[in-house]
Amino acid sequence: MAARLKLRRGDRLLIATHNSGKLSEFRHLLEPFGLQLVSAGELGLPEPEETGTTFAENARLKAHAAARASGLVALADDSGLCVDALGGQPGVYTANWAGSGANGGRDYMVGMRRVEDTLQAAGATSPAARRGSFNATLCLAHPDGRDELYVGRVEGTLVWPPRGDKGFGFDPVFMPDGFDITFGEMSAAEKHSWTPGQTGLSHRARAFARFVEQALGGGVEH
Repeated sequence: MAARLKLRRGDRLLIATHNSGKLSEFRHLLEPFGLQLVSAGELGLPEPEETGTTFAENARLKAHAAARASGLVALADDSGLCVDALGGQPGVYTANWAGSGANGGRDYMVGMRRVEDTLQAAGATSPAARRGSFNATLCLAHPDGRDELYVGRVEGTLVWPPRGDKGFGFDPVFMPDGFDITFGEMSAAEKHSWTPGQTGLSHRARAFARFVEQALGGGVEH
């Protein structure tokens, strides 16, 4: 079996995203580990077309495109909201459910309204009928083509109207199990609640915990 990809303190790591919300979350999660972070957006790298039909396929597409273009080890994620009553939609097409906003960005209020309208049309009005999950797959890719995948998932209930202005994307309508507030009402520390040796709360934190264990050996090597 090939050796796992490993990172050391001081290594440069490319975060393969143009999404400022995702980049902020990665910087928050990686801050303790002494890595030099740069994003695909900061390097002006093109965004690859996300043609995959699974989170793993799209994470790999983004990570490998960034690694090849930059010559750096790249970390990408593909994540999304899967709603049980909607047959797992929007899933890998979560971002596509949000219309275009200012400066070509996504308007997630449009996306949240579309999810809610579709739930209402499906008769999913009780909390039990509004179950869903946030899912994240991280891919760490090396310029030579090697990669590793790390998967995280968090279950919860879809609420309406949206609550909170923290986080990004569909956070204001997702209330994780065991809480009476949405991701949109949580601080970054509350949402991720990740520390070494712990699983964390958010889907990204749970995938990140596996990344830390496997790629950082529980912490960055000195």
